Amino acid sequence: MSGTAMSAVVGLDVRLQKQRADGDGRSEGFTLDVSFSVEAGFTVLFGASGAGKTTVLEMISGLQKPDSGRVVAGEMTLFDSAGKIDIPVQHRYIGYLFQTLALFPHMTARRNIEYGLADIEAEERTSRMREIAESFGVDGLLERRPREMSGGERQRVALARALVTRPCALLLDEPMTALDAATKAKIVDDLRRWNVAHAVPILYVTHDREEVYALGDRVLVLDRGRVIADGTPHDVLSRPGRESVAQLAGFENIFDGELVATHPAQGTMTCRIAGSALTLEVPLTRMSGTREIQVGIRAGDILVASEAPHGLSARNVFPGRIASLRREDVTVIAEVDCGARFVVHVTPGALQSLALEAGKPIWLVLKTYSCHVLQR
Repeated sequence: MSGTAMSAVVGLDVRLQKQRADGDGRSEGFTLDVSFSVEAGFTVLFGASGAGKTTVLEMISGLQKPDSGRVVAGEMTLFDSAGKIDIPVQHRYIGYLFQTLALFPHMTARRNIEYGLADIEAEERTSRMREIAESFGVDGLLERRPREMSGGERQRVALARALVTRPCALLLDEPMTALDAATKAKIVDDLRRWNVAHAVPILYVTHDREEVYALGDRVLVLDRGRVIADGTPHDVLSRPGRESVAQLAGFENIFDGELVATHPAQGTMTCRIAGSALTLEVPLTRMSGTREIQVGIRAGDILVASEAPHGLSARNVFPGRIASLRREDVTVIAEVDCGARFVVHVTPGALQSLALEAGKPIWLVLKTYSCHVLQR
């Protein structure tokens, strides 16, 4: 049996409670409670370390057993607590690639790839091995052992081994962390090409937002064992609705504040940043009976002026003073005190043309829709 014979949908609705060590080595309770289904294509599981991403993969693959719930792959039920179903790992037809790749160091690429095909006839085994090796460009490496390959070549062999069994789904647990961007992009292109023909769900775990944009057709954000956002990478990360998602998405400025007034005709609200007299105009958002508010702003969405600007459409213009400047690669990072402390990104050219330096007074300019209202 092969997974590609089933419809390409993986779904789970599971709950798990367990004890695990926190960052200081202390034992803490953790509850995973997730429900979702994924279709053919890339779905990224995104979240901070400890959010539950790997645990989700382990429950799909059978390496970890939920306390309750159900896991399905196409028409096959892999786990059902109510029906007392728990299909063994080796019979789930799930491809799983770990961060460590777990290639057998004493085996050649050929034997590594063929490892999961021991129960089929030699002629079919060889045919499948050669087909997948050619698909991932390792047909010239078949007699090499892992130590004789580059990192990218080992990655390709590991993918070939996971896919030669024709699984109904592929689980990838941060397998490309150690690869450079160019090598990673080529491997992903080959994987996408393979999946056009085989159409299986691919769940890719990462905590790297650049990978989310590069890989995902869909992203599920996990936080403390729960799915807190689901959508396209652009929708989820560019317009976060929660503080935790904004932090993962790299929003440099997240402020607590208080709702001051709403302006329904203009589609805006006014809020005051906590601990300051500074007010911001932000998009009108439905509030759930509270005046407390949080606002997230990307450092790259803030404009800088060396003198008071006039005649702008932007509604948020206020003075400040540069507290510090530092350069990271091609970006200059400025901290600006406007009563509240803002992180602002400018180019080296802007730094020079505006003669920016610590202590200099400047003005910050923000469009209303660059201010994202967040749910705690």
